[in-house]
Amino acid sequence: MRFALALSLTLVLAPAAFAQATEQPQAATPPTLAEVRAEMDIPSRSPELRGQRDSVGFASTARQMARVWELSATPPVPDSLGPLPPPGVVAVVCPHDDYLYAGRVYRRVLPLVTARTVVLLGVFHKHRRFDARDRLVLDGYRAWRTPDGPARVSVLREALIGHLLPDDHVRSNAMHDSEHSLEAVAYWLRHMRPDLEIVPILVPAAGLDRLNELAGRLAGALASAMEVRDLRLGRDVAIVVSTDGVHYGTDFGYVPYGEGGQAAYEQAVARDRELLAGPLSGTVTPKKIRALYESFVDPENPDQYRLTWCGRFSVPFGMMLLRHLARLSGPVSGWPVAYATSVGAPPLPVRDVGLGATAPASLQHFVSYPAVAYTFGKRKK
Repeated sequence: MRFALALSLTLVLAPAAFAQATEQPQAATPPTLAEVRAEMDIPSRSPELRGQRDSVGFASTARQMARVWELSATPPVPDSLGPLPPPGVVAVVCPHDDYLYAGRVYRRVLPLVTARTVVLLGVFHKHRRFDARDRLVLDGYRAWRTPDGPARVSVLREALIGHLLPDDHVRSNAMHDSEHSLEAVAYWLRHMRPDLEIVPILVPAAGLDRLNELAGRLAGALASAMEVRDLRLGRDVAIVVSTDGVHYGTDFGYVPYGEGGQAAYEQAVARDRELLAGPLSGTVTPKKIRALYESFVDPENPDQYRLTWCGRFSVPFGMMLLRHLARLSGPVSGWPVAYATSVGAPPLPVRDVGLGATAPASLQHFVSYPAVAYTFGKRKK
């Protein structure tokens, strides 16, 4: 944030400018797989390998990923929101914005995940384009491309599909190819652990009760699949929930504190911090989940957002999933571990390896990056 006081940073806008952060209107006919792949920077190859949606904001080569990893450990560090959790982290909330903006937060939170298999819960920014609601979206790929080599899709995916009701899910490579919120995270995880396996799931729009139904059934399916294979959450399997925080600016349609400037920035950040200190911190309860959901959207009309966190469905869903999974393990505790914004610190100097920004950053247009870890058991004061 000190950087925001001194400089209003504006970076060159890539052609896909705001498509990553904003939802698109519902199309009369959903796009075909061929149409979606034509929009990818590195098209997928069915059914073997999922490609790459964005090679501007995210690394596409091992050299780029190594450079991002190195620079993400350099100061200034993200704001620390409290102590790091004890060993045994079962889930984290992580951003998915461009690496030059959010890299230091990725580096702070993702090393807390030590499990080999990771269930990825992503934002489905373009759910309206596909008329996708009320059902989880899984893919059909054998592996996902990453800068450091393929990340295999775990056999747990098929086990989950086998347990879920038909109306609870859809399998669509086109939907996954249209989305960037999981590839951003998968690349970091694969860089840290070459034997990584993933289960990619997109969470589209749904009412609170429907999200809880889906979370309960997914929890039952995951618990059953882990028991058969003698896997334990935290040790062998973890969950990563993808979201960026507030998107502030006229082009995001969100300017409740004015059209920008330092005062608007400070108020928007303060609102994020209220959520991190409130419903996202401490013991996860239904009351906190509802409060968070109703902060994000109108519960009577979930398509009407109140706060521009893009994970307004994925984050409450992830918290519900953990509560269902923890029924035999005691409470779930949230540990906010980092917070930054696209204008709160200098961007990582990665242009020399061919990385850039997909959107500008200034006091008139900024995005925030919250990070939270979750453990089983009551959090000690």
